[in-house]
Amino acid sequence: MEISARSFLEDLLSAPGVSGYEQAVQEIVREYVKPFAEEIQTDLHGNVIATTNAGGSPTLMFDGHCDQLGMVVSHIDESGYLFFQTVGGWDPQQLVGQRVNVWAANTTVAGVISRKAIHLLTDDEKKKVVDPEKMWIDIGAKDRDDAASVISIGDAITVQLGIQEMWNGIANAPAMDNRTGVWVVFEAMRRAADKGVSCKLVGASTVQEEIGLRGARTAAYSIDPQVAIAVDVTHATDCPGVDKKQLGIIDLGSGPVVSRGPNINPRVHQRLESIAKTAEIPVQIAALGRAAPNDSNALQVTRAGVATGLVQIPNRYMHSAVETVALSDLDAAANLLAQFACGLSPEDSFVP
Repeated sequence: MEISARSFLEDLLSAPGVSGYEQAVQEIVREYVKPFAEEIQTDLHGNVIATTNAGGSPTLMFDGHCDQLGMVVSHIDESGYLFFQTVGGWDPQQLVGQRVNVWAANTTVAGVISRKAIHLLTDDEKKKVVDPEKMWIDIGAKDRDDAASVISIGDAITVQLGIQEMWNGIANAPAMDNRTGVWVVFEAMRRAADKGVSCKLVGASTVQEEIGLRGARTAAYSIDPQVAIAVDVTHATDCPGVDKKQLGIIDLGSGPVVSRGPNINPRVHQRLESIAKTAEIPVQIAALGRAAPNDSNALQVTRAGVATGLVQIPNRYMHSAVETVALSDLDAAANLLAQFACGLSPEDSFVP
């Protein structure tokens, strides 16, 4: 991974981007794409859309959602403790004891998510999964006025951000879902632009996937692509307790997952698999029999329909503060998408 690309990933993982509050992430995206994008726009929804070879054909869209799970401040009590609502599909057990940042208008406020100490819990309370409504955030405020002097109702909250490297090229961070997808989209676009493409190549950093695929719907309607590939994460199955019979064998470090199923255009899938074989790019194939729970679902049914593919980064411990991936899988995914873009021509048909 080149130094600039590595810095891009680290910047993405260090920026807050709770669904509906993605502005800081999108500023990083806009800055990164300037050297290779002919057009950069931010739509009313907050999607960042970058285009290269605007006169080309067909229109190919790469999609990666930039939003992450988080929380918003819902109440400040008289003692200065913050209560919150969750944004996205949190496992409540992941929240207790987390260090957090509250992203106020003019500053960032550190805090911790708390509950009663275990010594003070009743036997019945110890047996139950704690409800987020029974948690609070301690920022060290003296009282309500002290907290409210900086923090407002509706301010976004994230768990402590940043990447932590482990052994063997493995790393964890809270927002691997889906800053890895954003990284792949624009790193693939950069590589393809360097080589030259015949298609009109559009990269989209979309918003609000975690609360209903919203940004992908509006971005794809505007872009009107003939072909689109969504990049997201998927469950790795190389850790304890995961049913490989249902999810397949999906390992970190064995390449991105190229999915097959009802949401996926068969010709797009076949081409991705063929490129991987010819270029010796490691990939893993996984079945997806249900409606895809990611942007590919929305892309497929945009306007008159879009030939849609889905490339996913294996991810352990999804929707947690320690989402874990292999960095080599990101690089392989970017290479795969770049070669897909470079090989696309106006004569190609994706009619099944």
